[in-house]
Amino acid sequence: MATWLYLIHPPRPDFVATITDDEAAIMQGPHSEYLQSLYDDGRLILAGPTTGGTLDDGLTLVEADDEAEARAVMAADPAITSGLMTGELRRMRVSYLRGRE
Repeated sequence: MATWLYLIHPPRPDFVATITDDEAAIMQGPHSEYLQSLYDDGRLILAGPTTGGTLDDGLTLVEADDEAEARAVMAADPAITSGLMTGELRRMRVSYLRGRE
């Protein structure tokens, strides 16, 4: 099984500081529930927002058999299906991870 990084890009650079109630409802509701389901299924390695850069991107690291499956996982994220965020997928080789041998 391969490891895939997908980034979700917000609609504006200061998204975390200026999030609206409607946007927060998506991120704290369906998006968070989706990530929890990936975690419960053993597919999610890590997820969370980045701050302080040019964009407040979200970062998600998942395991999938191939690019098509990873792309489907990313495309099903409610942050993307809602039209709030856009996604970017990259294959990632995890070279070092604490607790993983």
